[in-house]
Amino acid sequence: MFRFIGHLIIVGVALWLTSLLLPGMHLGEGDGTILGQVLTVAGIALIFAIVDAIVKPILSFFALPLTCLTLGLFMLVINALMLLLTAWVAGLFGLPLEFDSFWWALLAGVIVGILSSIFEAILGVDGDRDRERA
Repeated sequence: MFRFIGHLIIVGVALWLTSLLLPGMHLGEGDGTILGQVLTVAGIALIFAIVDAIVKPILSFFALPLTCLTLGLFMLVINALMLLLTAWVAGLFGLPLEFDSFWWALLAGVIVGILSSIFEAILGVDGDRDRERA
């Protein structure tokens, strides 16, 4: 449970930093208070985690031939599609996450993936799995 919460916090921070870096990604704009922005980012991170846990494995399975054909580069497209799906679902809940185009979502997927990996390595969130197996 703590690993899931840690992963949620890391993804939320990665999404927030990515939205600061990319002018084509709009996350939580218009919320006046800091608490409102934090809750918006937390809600979007939760939606992203659910989409990433449920939809991405199914889509990755069916796209496996194309992923192999492109030597894994199609996973970047799948990550962008997961971000676009997250933006759509977040919009249904009134949470502002928008991308100006597919290409901004593709670049955001790359940056979120890199930042999440760096933060997880620094904080050792994925390292807990190794200790549980031992």
